[in-house]
Amino acid sequence: MPAQPTIRSTGVSRQTRLTAVIVACALFMQNLDSTVIATALPTMAKSFGYDPVRMNVALTSYLLSLTVFIPASGWVADRFGTRNVFRGAIIVFTVGSILCGLSNGLPELVAARVLQGIGGAMMVPVGRLLLLRTAAKSELVAAMAWLTMPALLGPVVGPPVGGFIVTYFNWRWTFFINIPVGLIGLVAVTLFIQDFREPTRGAFDVRGLILTGLALICGMFGLETVGRGLVSPQVTGIMLVGGLAVAFLYYLHARRAPAPLLDFTLMRLPCFGLSFSAMMLFRTGIGAIPFLLPMMLQVGFGKAAVESGLITFASSAGALVMKPAAQYALRLFGFRDTLIWNGVLSGIMLTMCALFRPTWPAAAIYLVLLVGGFLRSLQFTAYNTLAYGDVPRAQMSAATSLYTAGQQLAATIGVSVGALALEVARTASGHVTPETSDFSAAFVVVGLMTLAAAPIALLMPVSAGDDLTGRHAAEPLAPPPVSAPRAGE
Repeated sequence: MPAQPTIRSTGVSRQTRLTAVIVACALFMQNLDSTVIATALPTMAKSFGYDPVRMNVALTSYLLSLTVFIPASGWVADRFGTRNVFRGAIIVFTVGSILCGLSNGLPELVAARVLQGIGGAMMVPVGRLLLLRTAAKSELVAAMAWLTMPALLGPVVGPPVGGFIVTYFNWRWTFFINIPVGLIGLVAVTLFIQDFREPTRGAFDVRGLILTGLALICGMFGLETVGRGLVSPQVTGIMLVGGLAVAFLYYLHARRAPAPLLDFTLMRLPCFGLSFSAMMLFRTGIGAIPFLLPMMLQVGFGKAAVESGLITFASSAGALVMKPAAQYALRLFGFRDTLIWNGVLSGIMLTMCALFRPTWPAAAIYLVLLVGGFLRSLQFTAYNTLAYGDVPRAQMSAATSLYTAGQQLAATIGVSVGALALEVARTASGHVTPETSDFSAAFVVVGLMTLAAAPIALLMPVSAGDDLTGRHAAEPLAPPPVSAPRAGE
């Protein structure tokens, strides 16, 4: 009989729990702020005397700033210390929030949002790096579960919070609420977080920063405008081709540079390479949800924005339920089997959104979103933990920079794929505005993308990540002793 896995109990140290909570709160602030402003834009436009459409630059300026500076975070953390950079990121983000709240015009707001983006670009990957360097390998699953929730909660909680503030207070408080959170985080990091610093691998890669920045800006601009009619198709095509061309130039540069900003040699590490590849595909499909689901509920079903927000919040509730279950599930089933079967179930639950109709009972929609949120959160926790399982300590900062940049890019691609699928379905059906059947087609497309990520886990060894969860195969029973043959036998 084959040996059955035994599950060894692994506790989580007080320092790891404390670090995880502090980092998670800071990341939730960043994720919440990046979405809460969307609801406040019409009111801000009226206050400034601008066309609401022009206010979209307040969103894109933050996104571009975040994207450009994420690749630099690993080198900066090694050079100046992880705690120092994380603390500095909180300060920069908080100051940027104050300046946003004090802005009296769009140019001032855009400049302040760029400053916020710089702080956010350092906060996300450096916060993850701080936790990776604090937690022991056996604690990573529990620690990463804390970092998964902010990414899932922020886009869902942000719009209703923004609507509440704009309705009952002044729009400026959408930024001022970050002040107490930032101050508390600054004190907590100073008092309770350990500092880590690694020798830098070489001089700062200025050329790499310029090339990656241009590639990401062009690529994200092109992806954001695909199928939306914001600019001409020619402009979108030029930006996408330009982004790919500059990305190829960076690839050539990275092969020669002694310490490239984004180190693609990390893809040779089995756990990191496979987790990164599957995560990109999975996150692309999931990234379409914040775009497709609210629009389906409001445009396709005719629900009010508040009602739509309350429904989409169910997926966040599923993520909250997941947190205590993730470590147990991964210890019981292992990373490989979890990523395969949980990935299949996640894709099925996302595809089931294509069956939603206005006649569905609210409880049925809540149930699909609740279960889907649980499964997606478990999948992200598994990817985010296993990716760092075989990364040497000296390359940990480079790994967080590359992984975080990939997450940001995949989320952007997801929104673009969802928008393009919806536009193609609408055009093919001849509808003037998207109808329920068009949204169903779009959900099928992104659901299939999510499903396609699961088979990648088949390339992983069965024991992948066992050292991260305390899951080890039991020692085989020793064979009975064989006595020496007697004479004549």
